[in-house]
Amino acid sequence: MFSFTRRDVIFLHAPSVYDFRKDTILFGPVGDVVPSSPIFEMYPIGITSIAERLERAGYHVQVINVAYRMLQDPHYDPAAEIRRYRPRLWAVDLHWLPHAHGALALAALCKQFHPDTPVLMGGLSASYYHAELIQNPDVDFVLRGDTTEELVLELLGRLRTGRSLEGLPNLTWKRSDGTPVINPLTHVPVSLDAPNLPAYRYVLRSVFKYWNLRNTIPYTKWLEYPMTGLLTARGCIHHCAICGGGSTAYAQMCNRTRPAFRSPERMAEDIRFIRRFSRAPIFIFHDIRMNGIEHARQFLHLLREQRVDNEVVFELFYPGDQAYFQEVHAALPRYSVELTIESHDPELRRFNGKFPVGNEYVESTIAAAFAQGCHRFDVYFMVGIPHQTRESVLESVAYARQLLDRFGRDGRLQIYIAPLAPFLDPGSPAFEQPEQFGYRLRARTLEEHRRRLTSPTWGQILNYESLTLPPDELVAVTYEATARLTQLKAEFGLIPPAKAERTLALIGHARDLLQRMEAAARLQGPERAAKLAALHAEAAAVNQRRVYSQQEFVSWGDRRLAFRPLGLFGLMVELFFEELRLAWLRLSRRRYAWTPAAPGAADSQVEASD
Repeated sequence: MFSFTRRDVIFLHAPSVYDFRKDTILFGPVGDVVPSSPIFEMYPIGITSIAERLERAGYHVQVINVAYRMLQDPHYDPAAEIRRYRPRLWAVDLHWLPHAHGALALAALCKQFHPDTPVLMGGLSASYYHAELIQNPDVDFVLRGDTTEELVLELLGRLRTGRSLEGLPNLTWKRSDGTPVINPLTHVPVSLDAPNLPAYRYVLRSVFKYWNLRNTIPYTKWLEYPMTGLLTARGCIHHCAICGGGSTAYAQMCNRTRPAFRSPERMAEDIRFIRRFSRAPIFIFHDIRMNGIEHARQFLHLLREQRVDNEVVFELFYPGDQAYFQEVHAALPRYSVELTIESHDPELRRFNGKFPVGNEYVESTIAAAFAQGCHRFDVYFMVGIPHQTRESVLESVAYARQLLDRFGRDGRLQIYIAPLAPFLDPGSPAFEQPEQFGYRLRARTLEEHRRRLTSPTWGQILNYESLTLPPDELVAVTYEATARLTQLKAEFGLIPPAKAERTLALIGHARDLLQRMEAAARLQGPERAAKLAALHAEAAAVNQRRVYSQQEFVSWGDRRLAFRPLGLFGLMVELFFEELRLAWLRLSRRRYAWTPAAPGAADSQVEASD
């Protein structure tokens, strides 16, 4: 209905590798334990909160999930899409480092077709590599930090009126002569109650505003299973060795010394909104006890008052006892739990900083949750953590058998194992001091990571080498451990025998293909290109299959009742009139035209109608 409107800002979310449809790459099990594919088509939720803030200020903002569109339509042409729009600002997220190749490719397309339109990049990885990014001729601005809604709004205002960018917090930019400028990183909000995280109201309203549903779908199976998420904090109080979202990384990239938390009231309000249109599970990011048990209790009390019938999935950073899970169960008739312990070995966990307690606490937590009505409990192991060996990985699978033998007879316990891939996170303690944690880095700069992403196999893409688990051994033991875990699941009746056979066949096929691709990659010149091209279709077919099917991985709740049709209809009517009201406000007030003044020019402004 409003699709004719010129966009002020277009957010673009890139695939991990821009040419993934043409390049011959075996991504391996990298995306097997996340809802999205190895192309990482799920965009950061911060995009939606920024878009909503800008729209409330009168701007027209559209999100285009280029990665999803490329996955869904083999004929979708990102270059043609970018060429046909004329926004006043392009915004490309580089939150997760696996998007280094795709994000920079989209930025280059924006400049190719619209050389005079500025390109903004942001996200945690952009914040880490801001000084390198600003040297790229396709990037005009980098906004650092984790809460930039107000900063993007201020940047637009200054660009529109030609005001100087000096003093705009967190901004890395270029003067008119190309000289880089790094403004101080001082905008570090201590509260998250202003933005909606995610801003589902904006997402739903944009569907009819721009008459396009596909642009905002977060991952490939979302329409079948619209799982939603709720962010409880930005930052973390923990400093796990391999985590780029821990306190060490946030201090470096965002100048954040402690997390910013959302209040229980705002989180409960967001859940109330989600429940209007969705029956699907709601995933709560971070352990709700991270800001203290009283904060968690207040949130649970508000959920109990709402009588939430969606399944709610909680993360655990600490052990839980009967009393805690009793409070959770009293608030929610249906809930599930996710626990990442990474290894069976408590000493490795202590060194890594992840769930640094004995196994008796792991088991007592599972027992307490099941005793208090937990619908499903997921446990995750990882291959590639500091000082881990091949023997240690396989011992974790043996420990998985112990857990299944004790808790897995009724199917409520699910166990997964996946590699630390594709990258060790920049900003994490292990990336900053690799030798101390038993690593050798293969890539440090953004450009080095961008190049590694187009390597033929996932073992070659890794940006690190473990001194106790070399890359070839890491790849091999990942497949071996996954095969053993698959056999365990079949033995305990967690998956049908036929599915187990298909999964084992997939693992065997992937291992054989990987060896053939690595042999081809060792060739030179045209012969190398020809050999890899001959394997392209086979690699693409393997990439489309998952060791842990999406259905298995996100099987919380009842898939048959994903949406609430009446609630969704009523909400869309409400949002339609909300958009009409916003459109009237835009037309009824004077707007400032955009001036051609370069960033850094003296203050000037030209008034005009919208």
